[in-house]
Amino acid sequence: MLILDISCSGASAQIRYSVSEEVQDETVVGNIAKDLGLDKSTLKDRGYRIVAGSTEPLFQVNQDNGILYVKRRIDREEVCERISPCLINLKTVLENPLEIHYVAVEILDINDHSPAFTEKEKRLEISESALPGARFQLQAARDPDVSQFSIQQYRLSHNEYFRLEVKDRGEDRKVPFLVLQKHLDRETVGKLKLRLTAVDGGKPLKSGAIEIIVDVLDVNDNSPVFTKEFYSATLKENVPVGTVVIQVNATDLDEGANSEIIYSFGNEVDTKLMDVFSIDENTGEIKVTGKIDFEKCKSYEIDIQASDKGQVPLTTDKSVMINIIDVNDNAPEIEVTSFSSSIKEDSKIGTTVALISVSDLDSGINGKVICTIKEEVPFTLSPSLQENMYAVVTRSQLDRENVSQFDVTIIAKDTGDPLFSTEKTISVVVSDVNDNSPEFSSSPYVFYITENNSPGASVFSVKASDRDESDNALILYHIFRETSGDNTLISFLNINSETGDILALKGFDFETLKTFQFQVVATDSGTPSLSSNVTVNVFILDQNDNAPVILYPVSSNGSAEGVEEIPRNVNAGHLVTKVRAYDADIGYNGWLLFSLQDVTDHSLFGLDRYTGQIRTLRSFTETDEAEHKLVILVKDNGNVSLSATATVLVKVVEPKEAFAASDVKSATKDEEENNVTFYLMITLGSVSTLFLISIIVLIAMQCSKTTDYTSKYLQETNYDGTLCHSIQYRSGDKRYMLVGPRMSIGSTIVPGSHANTLVLPDGRGASGEVNANNEGEQVSVTRLRCIRIRISFKG
Repeated sequence: MLILDISCSGASAQIRYSVSEEVQDETVVGNIAKDLGLDKSTLKDRGYRIVAGSTEPLFQVNQDNGILYVKRRIDREEVCERISPCLINLKTVLENPLEIHYVAVEILDINDHSPAFTEKEKRLEISESALPGARFQLQAARDPDVSQFSIQQYRLSHNEYFRLEVKDRGEDRKVPFLVLQKHLDRETVGKLKLRLTAVDGGKPLKSGAIEIIVDVLDVNDNSPVFTKEFYSATLKENVPVGTVVIQVNATDLDEGANSEIIYSFGNEVDTKLMDVFSIDENTGEIKVTGKIDFEKCKSYEIDIQASDKGQVPLTTDKSVMINIIDVNDNAPEIEVTSFSSSIKEDSKIGTTVALISVSDLDSGINGKVICTIKEEVPFTLSPSLQENMYAVVTRSQLDRENVSQFDVTIIAKDTGDPLFSTEKTISVVVSDVNDNSPEFSSSPYVFYITENNSPGASVFSVKASDRDESDNALILYHIFRETSGDNTLISFLNINSETGDILALKGFDFETLKTFQFQVVATDSGTPSLSSNVTVNVFILDQNDNAPVILYPVSSNGSAEGVEEIPRNVNAGHLVTKVRAYDADIGYNGWLLFSLQDVTDHSLFGLDRYTGQIRTLRSFTETDEAEHKLVILVKDNGNVSLSATATVLVKVVEPKEAFAASDVKSATKDEEENNVTFYLMITLGSVSTLFLISIIVLIAMQCSKTTDYTSKYLQETNYDGTLCHSIQYRSGDKRYMLVGPRMSIGSTIVPGSHANTLVLPDGRGASGEVNANNEGEQVSVTRLRCIRIRISFKG
């Protein structure tokens, strides 16, 4: 485009061209030489040029033809920004002569720019309390282009809350505004995303857009809301402190401080409950702070408040139900509601002793109680109609004498896990009834009494016991006396009714009475009274109270003197005579030893100490005297020995005289021996009868009681009292047993013993056998304690 404006003022002219921006280099703008009427041929010589500044020129002129063309790319927005029109003034110079011409080149705009916002995103904060109609200015877009290529309009994306208004402020300045047309609710829409588009007027249209984010600012217009309509929890009792029970949670549709929630207990919550639970104000956790005891409270209902932190806080209430689960933490309890501390031993089975009740503070299976009795006792538990009530009753017959007191231990166990149990012991005393008769400590009693006892002194004692107690066990004694019969002997006995000591009112003589028996009755003091009796067997023991009695020699005046005549021509060992003696005692007390107390010539006569035989030790000589006196001492073996003496006068005669004297003496001896034989037959008959009675008594005693009663009284086997023994001997295939005075081992039965005297050798050996001189048989001596029986042998 050429706009020619020539002003001639001597040497200057001005021409105006136009060219679009962004044309290619060397694009022809116009022919200056032609338009100015300059001679093309002189242009080069005259140095036609454009006067340029410091910057590189946008145009250049051709000196050959005077054509003005674009030297480099032209950006109108760069050269002129928003100036319209955009003119570039060029100054051209010709020299020789100097001519200056002004050329104006208008740069024409093209739509080469799109509208643009300085930001890609714009955030607006609008309170949800803003009223409809409120305006909010937005950032305007920029478009370097001008005129119709600049921004012509704004467009807003579709939404229900805002509309767009544009205010035109001239010079292509259009300012957009958001206008609120509907009330905002941050809780419904907290953020809006809008798109604002700026459109120019080019063809085709160009546009630019910006994202507008509207943040709806909160107003505390919402109360906290709990996430659950109803809160409940279960909690075991005895959980440790700090256990989290439940966590409540509330939300607030507001934001910021308006949505921050603080939890607390309600205003009406009991302070005691606050000792058990606490709530975390930030998290809403309800924790255990005290002891949880199901037995005190089975459930808790707690009022909870949730408050926001707004300037005017809003609050919401909610109830939390906490149900406590029972655990087995209580042992059963046993209570004795009625108790009889004693029961008669003859009570019937099923008699009630005590009433008990059991309880357990726990519930359900933890509170179910099972009761038993611990040990094997004659009692059992009988359940009553009322639950957890029991009666302690007898289940078997009682016997106080076996067990006088029972400790009945009752065990109550629950059925929980872990299991708890409780024990309670009650002491039941079994009271006595008179159901036991007195019992003697021995039956029958066997007592040994030494003869010559002191009259009026206690000789022995019986003792009875009664398994009952108190008056039922108080025993009185008396001697049973037959209404008909001989009570003569018993009349000499008396018994202490309380102690059972038996007194002899007279002294006993073994030689007169050797044994007797009677019965003692023991009666208790119960109602009715019970009694029992016992047989008492008494054996009199011999004492050495009898001195030996000389049976031979005996003179006519009764003195123990005799005369023996022997021939002078007898040899050594000739039997001169035999001294016979008798002792009424038995045993050692009745065993006699003979010794020469006085003799005229010890070398001539000898005395057998056991048999009493006097024999010659040598033959007589002419020088021996014709008469010799021998004094024989006979003594027993008692502890305090008793003795007697006999005198034998031995006359030595010629053989013929001796034979005559012998005939006379034989006749005398025959008469004496006949008397002795008569006495011996009576003695043997008495001994045999007593022997049979003793055997029967012994057999009866052994059958009634196998205990060796005598062993209590005769412990020492070598005791030298007046005991007896059995002598067993064999003759061929037969065996015999004789019961008689106790013999020492090694004793020899010597023929010639007479009267009541058993003559034994003094030597005592360790062997249990002796030689019988008259029979040549082996006699086995067996020691056996028994009833003492005196045996006499005829010489």
